[in-house]
Amino acid sequence: MQTKIKTILSIFILLVSTISCDSYLDLKPQDGIIRAEFWQTKEDIQAAVAGIYSSLLQSPPGVSDLPISQYLFVYGDLRGDMVAPGSFASDDQRGIMNSNITPSNGLTNWDAFYRTINYCNTVIDLAPAVLQKDPTLTQGQLNNFLSEALAVRAYLYFTLARTFRDVPLKLTATLTDQDNFQIAASPQAEIFAQVIKDLKLAESYAVEDYGTNLYNKGRITVYAINAMQADVYLWTDNFQEALVAANKVVDSKKFSLYQSTSYGTWYNTVFANGNSVESIFEFQYTTANLGPFYSIFLQRPQFMISGTVAEKVFGVDFDDLSKRDIRGENCSIIASTNQIWKFVGNSEGFKALQDSDTHWFLYRYGDVLLLKAEALAELNQGAEALAIVDDIRLKRRAISQTAQSPGASSKNGVIDYILAERSRELAFEGKRWFDMLRVARRNNYARKDILINAAVENAPADQQQSIIAKLQDPNSHYLPVNIGELYTNKALVQNPFYK
Repeated sequence: MQTKIKTILSIFILLVSTISCDSYLDLKPQDGIIRAEFWQTKEDIQAAVAGIYSSLLQSPPGVSDLPISQYLFVYGDLRGDMVAPGSFASDDQRGIMNSNITPSNGLTNWDAFYRTINYCNTVIDLAPAVLQKDPTLTQGQLNNFLSEALAVRAYLYFTLARTFRDVPLKLTATLTDQDNFQIAASPQAEIFAQVIKDLKLAESYAVEDYGTNLYNKGRITVYAINAMQADVYLWTDNFQEALVAANKVVDSKKFSLYQSTSYGTWYNTVFANGNSVESIFEFQYTTANLGPFYSIFLQRPQFMISGTVAEKVFGVDFDDLSKRDIRGENCSIIASTNQIWKFVGNSEGFKALQDSDTHWFLYRYGDVLLLKAEALAELNQGAEALAIVDDIRLKRRAISQTAQSPGASSKNGVIDYILAERSRELAFEGKRWFDMLRVARRNNYARKDILINAAVENAPADQQQSIIAKLQDPNSHYLPVNIGELYTNKALVQNPFYK
């Protein structure tokens, strides 16, 4: 099985390495190569879908942008209150952490996302014709492949819209050099609507069980789609729909919070090894295809935990480290050295470089449970929401000093508790900024204080007023369009905050 997977990935990497990278969306292939020499058999579709997953893990040969998992960490955590610059942090990284962001910041480059979106579009556009060419391909198999492409495309657009707000929406494959690359940005609401549409179709086509744990955790299943739906419905304030989607995951009984009497066993099972009973969808790094985290968190640390994480988030007792939240010391963090530990270790210590294959966890069961709790709180079912938080805290052995006691009727109090619990449960998994922004922007930014309080939590005193002033403008909550994109695509308009 592993050999077959590697062969399929090698075929697609060879294919995509022939693609030119000179357009602003990084979408232009050599004319004719995809249509003329590919898309003849079921195996061609399978290779193309495998290539989508490969693109989520690493850039193709000769391309210098970051892995998508690293962008997800950058976009979801650097603007939160849990990450501080390490000694090897770049100026671009420090700029995002300090709310000093400019259109020339290289981390605002979205090529990796649009490149992978085009791979998805290519499968969606060209795979159906193979049904007439390969008698061994069934409609059900085709639908399964299309579900994977639709869901990955939906997630990438969801991420772009949360990060940049208004972005170009391209739903057809770029197949020739004559395609139009001057594409205006679509409003965020339109992007979210398309994401919801794609996920509904993907759900109707989706696989429930591939027959192997590796595929069930590393490929799109109906439950990964349901988790994405719960997430995007919360962003669009469709709370009942979010609850329904989350309950599809819960009611499946296929996932649970892994419990162990040993801290080390729990950490190894859920994070160091991955693909646990908690996992819904993970980016599957291997020893033959290592992730980026060993370098950025350990070898040349670009990121550390912020000064308030150990005690405020996890309740670390420096006088007795045995009294700990299972998610904190020796799991998410090493408090004594301010290291982010989740992606670089195992129960015995640091992983060796050649074994640094920890996955990127896109959705886990604890995430979906807390999304469900947020939906319940917004539907004025605070007691049920608090019951979910309490159950998670019990199973994670949360420290009493991080407990809160909001009244079930206090919607803001319950939501704040859920956000705090998500900071513990999903630390450094690319969620924190998006969680705070999602809640802050509701009801015409009634909770803007969430963003402001978090931003100044660890900011130097001489920068706090400047940061507060910037965050008063909702346009500042999204990253700028990169200056290179504006130069290449004249249909784009810069976010007003960065003009």
